[in-house]
Amino acid sequence: MRIHGVSPWQFLKELQGKISRDNVFNGAAALGFYLTLAIFPAAILTMTLIPYLPIQNVDRAMLDLIGQALPQDAAQMFTGIVQEITGEQRGGLLSTGLLATVWATSTGMYAIMQQLNITYEVEEARGFLRARAVAIGLSLLFSAMLLVSFSLIVLGGIVQDWLVARFGFGDAVMTFFATLRWVIIVLSLMLAFSLTYYLAPNVHGQKFRFVTIGGVLATALLLVASVGFAIYVQNFADYSAVYGGIGAVVALMLWLYIAGLAMLVGSEVNVLVEHHTAGAKRLGERAPGVPAT
Repeated sequence: MRIHGVSPWQFLKELQGKISRDNVFNGAAALGFYLTLAIFPAAILTMTLIPYLPIQNVDRAMLDLIGQALPQDAAQMFTGIVQEITGEQRGGLLSTGLLATVWATSTGMYAIMQQLNITYEVEEARGFLRARAVAIGLSLLFSAMLLVSFSLIVLGGIVQDWLVARFGFGDAVMTFFATLRWVIIVLSLMLAFSLTYYLAPNVHGQKFRFVTIGGVLATALLLVASVGFAIYVQNFADYSAVYGGIGAVVALMLWLYIAGLAMLVGSEVNVLVEHHTAGAKRLGERAPGVPAT
């Protein structure tokens, strides 16, 4: 089996070298910090918009999934803070605080854009305001995707309850909709990664693909690492014993570090695949035949 004419072993050697040159692990640590700053405003903004949807219990579905993805202490801290703030400022956030919340939400996306520029070996030439506008646009886009995904999950639950009550299928229907729930989550993650790799770096000339090797790898890494990290924290590690009251914050930052690492590794894979594709951009080019400036 070969990847665009390159053996898997050679591809892995090139991937290891590029990950080392681009300081991916340090980049993931930086993303973990900036995503920590952005995740609360992003969740608050999303939760504030939920009551304006014609579907009930979307917020509960989102918080339930967060509770499953994050370590227990981090999930409790996260959901508690978000519920407290949105419960007190729901109206204010949609008036005077909206711009500040959107700006803070874009912090994590702006950091992702800078790290992906390193992956593609290009300079940021969009200017601060234009780049920040792209970050804000992507942040709002992903908030909308999040709301749509969880709305579909909630609607699936409503349909499930109706089918069980009407026809009494029971276990078969519940299994189908439980599987559908995770299919929606996986597809949403793949779409989020694909859009990020397509829109965030300062490059042109690449085609948008919903399914990419890097996107599939990043999705798989994030899901497996999240489950593994949650099991590890719950059974082997007690961050509260070492870090005291900020143990939950440390666990959250480590999970975001894992998320950032999965995203960056996926982008490195996509860049190498493109590098070995005939007629595509070379490393350091903003578009085919157009070097970075």
